[in-house]
Amino acid sequence: IIKEPIWTWEIPCYFFTGGLAGASAGLAYLAEARANPELGRRAWGAAMVSVAVSPLLLISDLGRPSRFLNMLRMVKVTSPMSVGTWTLSLAGASTTLAAAHAWTGAFPRLGRLSRPAAALLGLPLATYTGALIANTAVPAWHEARKLLPFVFGSGAALSAGAAAVLVSPPESSAPARRLALAGALLETGLKHTMEQQLGELGQPYHEGAAGRFGRMAHGCLASGSALLAARGRSSRPACAVAGTLLLAGALAARWSV
Repeated sequence: IIKEPIWTWEIPCYFFTGGLAGASAGLAYLAEARANPELGRRAWGAAMVSVAVSPLLLISDLGRPSRFLNMLRMVKVTSPMSVGTWTLSLAGASTTLAAAHAWTGAFPRLGRLSRPAAALLGLPLATYTGALIANTAVPAWHEARKLLPFVFGSGAALSAGAAAVLVSPPESSAPARRLALAGALLETGLKHTMEQQLGELGQPYHEGAAGRFGRMAHGCLASGSALLAARGRSSRPACAVAGTLLLAGALAARWSV
């Protein structure tokens, strides 16, 4: 009845990296505000890397850099794609400045101003993709428009916490562990609720590739959360394995949707 979306592998990867970037900026800002500069510095690093990869994925999907630049010619507040493109661009600039100052001390004044801007822009960056796909005619997305942004937001929080756990020493990563575990719980619960509310329209989430990725996400999130809760306070290798499993689960969940 409707045309199948033609998005390629870059788009679910962008959903993942964009959410990771936005939530990591928020985590970094809050960590520094709570006198945890080590966690803040590493979260800024994760935010900068993921926000740098995100436009490359979009440009790869679009085919030419000029198509991405054309979307910056105007702001259309009724278009999630237009708002998202501008959000990504502004978040990228502010996150890069904040991370550069956190790691090198460069741009002291701009770095201080960029921190709250990056954290604030991280909120829509982490969730707008849920609104973007809900603003289509695909029933499994459109009829889930009330929950999809929250599903994507919880997945972004999970990703940010997992990435910080992966790259930070256990003694400074307690807030990241809590964020990862809470995000995994919310991701799983909200996605299940969304599928239940969709009824018959939620059947595609259980079939084919979507079903396989959904089951993979559930397994990775369950095993990663259990390992992080049991050994995350004391074991750096356990944190590395748990963080990797949680990141894999978050990516698989985005790919399932």
